[in-house]
Amino acid sequence: MRVLLTGATGFVGRAVLGRLAASDDLEPVAAIRGHALPDCPSHVITVRTAGLSADTDWSQALDQVEVVIHGAARVHVMNDTESDPLEAFRKVNVEGTLSLARQAASSGVRRFVFISSIKVNGEGTPLNQPYFADATPAPGDPYGVSKMEAEQGLREIASTCAMEVVIIRPVLVYGPGVRANFLNMMRWLDKGIPLPFGAIHNRRSLVALDNLADLIVTCIRHPAAANQTFLVSDGEDLSTTQLLTRMAKALGKPARLLPVPSVLLERGAQLLGKKALSQRLCGSLQVDISKTRELLGWIPPVSVDEALVSAANYYKERQR
Repeated sequence: MRVLLTGATGFVGRAVLGRLAASDDLEPVAAIRGHALPDCPSHVITVRTAGLSADTDWSQALDQVEVVIHGAARVHVMNDTESDPLEAFRKVNVEGTLSLARQAASSGVRRFVFISSIKVNGEGTPLNQPYFADATPAPGDPYGVSKMEAEQGLREIASTCAMEVVIIRPVLVYGPGVRANFLNMMRWLDKGIPLPFGAIHNRRSLVALDNLADLIVTCIRHPAAANQTFLVSDGEDLSTTQLLTRMAKALGKPARLLPVPSVLLERGAQLLGKKALSQRLCGSLQVDISKTRELLGWIPPVSVDEALVSAANYYKERQR
């Protein structure tokens, strides 16, 4: 089975490509733009594209393809400098995605797996009141809106043709090579910096890179995945304090966490104009993956602690 993967050079895309390349009965096609694929297996077909837009011609990449895994996107960025961020996201994440999907349907692709975002559901949940896959979307920023609109457009396309659509909404993804705040936390712990996060009692769902890649590959052919939306996590929700404690253990370092009340951290962050960072550190965001488990018989193959050790080892070898 030939499978086209977009976003193959990204954090998630590289892991998915590795899974596809290791399968005996899958023929991966990686769509790339301007970036080589280091250590790419020789049997992986690479096709250069002009990026993700309404005008991109996907005919070469879609040749003989049965399944598309669409991970390419204009990603969420802090402090976006675009004069109209929503329009910038729409051009790529909505118009580009739907153009690819229409061309895929016309070329005979039977299934389109779309990597969306938990931001379609919203920005956070009350404690122990998780998001559900089929709940009414409530995106809170332009990126989330663009992903929601792409999902809506894909469902409309699927309703008019034989191509099936599968939508996956990941929470925060971590693993070897993770960047941004997760990498910063590892660096703080590695350096032994005292952190004021020892008394945070929130709950956040996370998903290990290997677990997400496993679910994506599962959705290539599982019959029950057709035209469904899935949430994905490790199945274990952690407070920020618990995450840092277990991350420190994975690094082989002590966790120097000061028990500062979260209400003080939130007020301080607001005064400094860091409300969004405060929400990620002190607020809750939980997802219920019972639909994913029950419909697909899917169980996260990697535990939180195994995934943290994998991320920590990569950090110590390459990112220190």
